[in-house]
Amino acid sequence: MFSNLSDRLDGVFKTLRGHGKITEANVKDALKQVRRALLEADVNYKVVKSFLEDVQTESMGDKVLQSVTPGQQMIKIIYDKMVDLLGGQHRPVRFAKSPQPTIWMVVGLQGSGKTTTCGKLALHFKKAGRNPHMIAADLQRPAAIEQLKTLGQQVGVDVHTGTGNPVDVAINGVKTATDAGADLIILDTAGRLHIDDQLMGEVSSVKEKVEPTETIFVADALTGQDAVTSASSFAERVGIDGVIFTKIDGDARGGAALSVVKATGVPILFVGTGEKLDGLEPFHPDRMVSRILGMGDVVSLVEKAQENFDEENAAALEDKLRKAQFDFEDFYEQLQQLKKMGPLESVLGMIPGVGKQLKGMQVDERAQGRMEAMILSMTPYERRHPEVLNGSRRMRIAKGSGNTIQDVNRLLKQFQMMKKMIKQMSKGGMKGMPKMQFPF
Repeated sequence: MFSNLSDRLDGVFKTLRGHGKITEANVKDALKQVRRALLEADVNYKVVKSFLEDVQTESMGDKVLQSVTPGQQMIKIIYDKMVDLLGGQHRPVRFAKSPQPTIWMVVGLQGSGKTTTCGKLALHFKKAGRNPHMIAADLQRPAAIEQLKTLGQQVGVDVHTGTGNPVDVAINGVKTATDAGADLIILDTAGRLHIDDQLMGEVSSVKEKVEPTETIFVADALTGQDAVTSASSFAERVGIDGVIFTKIDGDARGGAALSVVKATGVPILFVGTGEKLDGLEPFHPDRMVSRILGMGDVVSLVEKAQENFDEENAAALEDKLRKAQFDFEDFYEQLQQLKKMGPLESVLGMIPGVGKQLKGMQVDERAQGRMEAMILSMTPYERRHPEVLNGSRRMRIAKGSGNTIQDVNRLLKQFQMMKKMIKQMSKGGMKGMPKMQFPF
């Protein structure tokens, strides 16, 4: 989402690092470019003005102007102030004290991804050991109830439905879910195409009766400053405790995310990535700024890997590696683990330095599927003994998987590179390691 902003700021930072000494003129020139980059990213102009004033005040101090590494010092200031702009630190979503169930009331406009976000929250916290239930209190959009019921079936979560008054549906839903032993109740409320008094009155009435632990506003990142305006209206007239941005992996310029905390005074709790129901990430301001500034996000990458980590398979693989027995069955297993972590471009973008190398490159997500097809077109014996793959066998694999023999040769070459790399690592040496090629 922040690709254009990242490119612009990367250019500013290269210039700063090139200066052996930072002067007042350098600072002003750099901040002028930062200002332009932020405005082009659709950040609210008042937020930009306040942000630059804070950066300039610290950048003009003796600590920076006389520093041994003045460029790096100024970059650190921009990093710190941008983290502050996004809320400073991660604020975990709140839970009610037991035995009372936690109630999260999800609000927002139609089309923001509100109902889907309810499903994502239910799945996310079901995996964390909670017993969530959902309530379909959006009686305005005809398909909303059916959509939430479908999402409930997909994630294995009960959904309470009803007709008539949304306040009554919400109250009855909370009672039903509580009696069923739910410790987390996610309430989907009505939306509109735009804010009006009827919407605000309805949402306020529901909130007054159910007294939610958190009132969460869902915003579509692609709508830019409109999302900030809507969030501000809900914050003022209903009261919200946090924001979830959907479609964070889209083509939005990112200004909404950089403006909403300052505009509403509430934190960003989660960001939605992709359309799949497991595409929900807790929001960490420092990690997001690291991504924006091209520093990667190793912590999130490790957490994502741990979520999909199979200890039994990992132990078996480690044993094979020690015996130098890595084969195509192991290779296929690793592809499956990688797939669980989400889109390849997103995963690679978390690795420091790799995100910049991917600029302008098209990551072919279908390449992994083609690799899997070729591996599955092999016989079990061939997967365990790749050395037997002669010309006729490769031709059969190519035809069976719908690929060319060149594709099969490329897969074998990549496999041999990975095997060689693993052998080098098992010996504890990195020297002479082949340069791996990504499958895109």
